[in-house]
Amino acid sequence: MTTKNYYSKNILSALKHDPPGAWMPVVPDGCVRLSSGFPDASLVPVNEIQQAVTRLLNAERDLPLHYVGSPSIDQLQQWLLCRMNERNIHIKRDELLVTSGACQAIDLIARILIDEETYIVVESPTYMEALEIFQNYTDRILTVPVDGNGMQTDKLEDLLAERKLKNQPLPKVVYTIPTFQNPTGTSLSPERRKHLLELAETYDFLVMEDDAYGELSFDQPVNTLKSMDQAGRVFYIGSLSKVVAPGMRVGWIAARAEWIETLFRFKKDLDHPFAQSVMAAFLEETDWTKHLSNLQSLYQSKCSTLLNALEACMPEKVTWTDPKGGYFVWLTIPGADTGALLAKATEAGVSYIPGQYFYLQQENGLSQMRLSFSAADEGEIVEGVRRLAGVFKS
Repeated sequence: MTTKNYYSKNILSALKHDPPGAWMPVVPDGCVRLSSGFPDASLVPVNEIQQAVTRLLNAERDLPLHYVGSPSIDQLQQWLLCRMNERNIHIKRDELLVTSGACQAIDLIARILIDEETYIVVESPTYMEALEIFQNYTDRILTVPVDGNGMQTDKLEDLLAERKLKNQPLPKVVYTIPTFQNPTGTSLSPERRKHLLELAETYDFLVMEDDAYGELSFDQPVNTLKSMDQAGRVFYIGSLSKVVAPGMRVGWIAARAEWIETLFRFKKDLDHPFAQSVMAAFLEETDWTKHLSNLQSLYQSKCSTLLNALEACMPEKVTWTDPKGGYFVWLTIPGADTGALLAKATEAGVSYIPGQYFYLQQENGLSQMRLSFSAADEGEIVEGVRRLAGVFKS
């Protein structure tokens, strides 16, 4: 029996691409992990979550362990509504759907909007796991470059106008990470945010706003696209993975009620009710402003440490972004092949993610790499940059 004979056409198409996780380097012991896009271990509230589990089970016994889960899931939804309201996203209960993390949210939206005939637009570079999800549904992916102010919406407008002039199909969806983008750390400027929403109206497309890092601002909070959305074209994707604990897989979608109703129908019971109940119990006893402030302060310090180390150690030709929040810095090393250099770097004791994995056309990212300042401590960051500079200079 040949198993491939049984796959659907879209799965056969998806299998042509790199397997999920192909971008993650094998990191030996003693290696400084500048590749790791997960929270600082000291900031994961282990004790508080443990106490939340105890409170929950003492109060509700076995109830949170059943299919339906605890009534506290409703409290989680109410907390999210309040938090969205504080960020000027004014939605009702029927405009919110809790998901098992941001990736499930992306997949659900893709599932109801995208098929093999659908054209979509992504940033170049973009979040590689979102790219993998979209490739499960369509090969008709268009790209728009990113610079220091996020997606170049003038280039998006040029692309749309040209396709319309040539009577080519227009994209149905634009996926963007407008705030502290993964992988570049850049943010879409206010002018470009406004322009993107104007283009959505003019060319009749929907926007997927991935805001996984939006709470991690080192300065003033950034207005979300959803808070500016008057026409109901934005699917807002939120996550608690980067600000509480990634293993709990709690995310959400904010969108028009009609969209949420359809998303709910196809999500069915693919939830983790116990994790959602624990998250609700944790949030109930947490001073969120203080919690966020602690995260923002430490990540800002670590980002500064990374930028200062790059300034001190890197050859003159190397350039990098200057993020104002999030987890990542994006390096460009003219003439280098960062994929080919990775083995040498890990041998020297430092890891990163080669830039090629963040591009639809991987050759566009050969001279780039993503560094994360979130997981390593500040001493490790300095040492990791020193080791990396040694690789570039050798």
